[in-house]
Amino acid sequence: MASAFATSSAVIGLGTTSLSSPKRTALVSSFVKSPVTARNPLRIAGAAGGKFTCFERDWLRRDLNVIGFGLIGWLAPSSIPAIDGKSLTGLFFESIGTELAHFPTPPPITSQFWLWLVTWHLGLFLCLTFGQIGFKGRTDNYF
Repeated sequence: MASAFATSSAVIGLGTTSLSSPKRTALVSSFVKSPVTARNPLRIAGAAGGKFTCFERDWLRRDLNVIGFGLIGWLAPSSIPAIDGKSLTGLFFESIGTELAHFPTPPPITSQFWLWLVTWHLGLFLCLTFGQIGFKGRTDNYF
């Protein structure tokens, strides 16, 4: 049985000294005028200083206009007195003052502070996220 394995022919690619190079396939479409060869975008010479990367270097593209307008855009509607004649911002800041009155002791889990904290910050982060999408989408002519 061992002799059967020893006399079997070599597997192509492992037992031979030369490997054939893969052929490039040309992608042809009626939408593309000339045939395009498939390339790996990570192997583009000189991309990102010779490093392989999938994202732009400044992928966040931070802009202080978005932060400023997003904060104002959230403070304005959250300051409308809609919850029993009080605003969400007012309730949140009032609960901060109440909890700071007994500072070394943390707020209990049943405190209204946690509800106002999560609600206020969720609204703020949604406003900032949609502001970033809208502002950058407008500058990049997506819409």
